Parts: sequence; C-alpha cells; structure tokens
Amino acid sequence: MRVFVTGATGYIGSAVIDELVSAGHSVLGVARTDEGAKALAERGVDVQRGDLTQPETLAAGARACDAVAHTAFIHDFSRFAENAEIERVAVQAMLDVLEGSGKPLVISSGVLLTPKSGEALMETDVGPDFGRTATENMVIAAAERGVRTAAIRLAPTVHSKDDRGFTPILIDAARRTGVAAYIGEGANRWPAVHRLDAARLYRLALEKGSPGARYHAVGDEAVPTREIAGAIGRHLGLPVVSIPAEKAGDQFGFLAMFFGLDAPARADRTRAELGWAPREPGLLAGLATDAYYQSGSKY
Repeated sequence: MRVFVTGATGYIGSAVIDELVSAGHSVLGVARTDEGAKALAERGVDVQRGDLTQPETLAAGARACDAVAHTAFIHDFSRFAENAEIERVAVQAMLDVLEGSGKPLVISSGVLLTPKSGEALMETDVGPDFGRTATENMVIAAAERGVRTAAIRLAPTVHSKDDRGFTPILIDAARRTGVAAYIGEGANRWPAVHRLDAARLYRLALEKGSPGARYHAVGDEAVPTREIAGAIGRHLGLPVVSIPAEKAGDQFGFLAMFFGLDAPARADRTRAELGWAPREPGLLAGLATDAYYQSGSKY
C-alpha cells in the first residue's frame, strides 16, 4: 500500500513510517516546514506539504493514497478545545474524499479521553461526544460510509528512549523539585505502551483492521503511579514522596490533571483480532535504564 501519514515528522508518526517501510509499504508524509520536508526526503519518504489548519492539503494526500494513518495533533493544552476542533475539520475532509472507497483510515485517540471510574477501559467502551472523542466517534461512524475506519487509543505514556511526552515531564519535575512524587496514595493506575509496539499496531490496523473498530495501544495495563515515581526516584537517587492533590500543579504543571487519574485499560480485543502483542520493554523496565533520562518533553 501507499500510505498517507499525517504527523509524519512527529514522535508517533516517524515510528509508524519506519514500521510501514520495513513491511514493504510506501509512504507519503505530511510536512509543515521546509526542515520537515527535507528530513522526510532524506529518509526516502515522498512529501506532501500541508498542515492540520489546511484541511484541503490533507484531503489531497488522502485521495492520492491507498490508506491513511492520522497521527497529527497540535499539542498546545492551553487551547485544547480549539485544537480538537481543528483536528475534527481536517479528519472530516479526509473522510469526505475517501467515502465509498473502502480504503482504510486509522486515527489516533487516547484511553484517557474515555473515563471509566477506575474500571479497566475496553475497546467496546464509547466516550462522550466531545472534543477529540467526538472525532473518534465520527470516524467510527464513517465505516457506514464505505471507509474502513479504525481508531487507535494510545496509552497516556507512549514511552521509549526518544520520548517527547509525559514520561520526560515526570522526570523533569523530579529533577526540578528534588523529589519523585505521586499524588495521594499513588494507587491510581496508568496504562503504558512502547513507541515501537504502538507503531506496529498502526500497521496491523491498516492492513487488516475491522471497519469501525477501536483498538488499544496498551502494553502495561495498569501501572500504579507510585511505582512510576519509585522507578524515577531510584534512578535519580531522589526521595519518593506523596503529595496532596492541591499541590500537584506545583509539581507536575498541566500534567497534574492526568497523573491523578485512575485509568487502567485492557487490549484483549486488539490482541485477539490483530494478533498484536507487545515485544518491547514495559514502562518500569524502561525507567530503570539510563536512556530514558536523556530526552526532554516537548509539551
């Protein structure tokens, strides 16, 4: 297949491209800047200049390819609602040009977007029709319009030695404050997945996913946050402490609203239907290595 990849120069998208190319697929990747276009070209990837704020450019790329992997999002949490709407319009534009084609379109979502009060989130659980979850629901419904759609719900930490997301924020917070902290008892649980395992899931969903399916990129299903803090503290040689919820913002910044959630998730259907099984080290194993402490968050 020739696959159109949005977010092609990003943390997830670049790994998806490597996975697709290694499996024999070709890629048309979106680049917003000259620098991004050059980086893609140097990897042998065809370039589509475009942007989420220019939905017509994404529609053109989708029309020109056999499949779409949408991994782009504007990660500015101070404008989350606005950015979710920008994404919805862009995805709608791609769906419109693919209608009736039977081509696969796989989008990115997140397990934290569908709260379930501490019970393990399953692929069959449907989130509220709001924000990014509204886009997920729109895409799933588009399977009735002749597009082989699927949504991949990413764990809140998609970790690796090159992590640019939530895990480096926790590490940076520990370094800045001198303590590796968790909130309250730290019994709330986070799922996690390695970046390369997540990339493989995108490929499998594109190749053989069911129309209208939700899949979970979840390797570790429920890691207590006090164990995450403990692993960071041990590696940095810092005290591991509990902090009250009202102090979490001082420690973690915007991440406080997420790190306090209890959000276990399972991937039973994903594993059974696609034959996907994580191969890479889990989050706690990664946090025990030096490599995870070399990168910094770009949020």
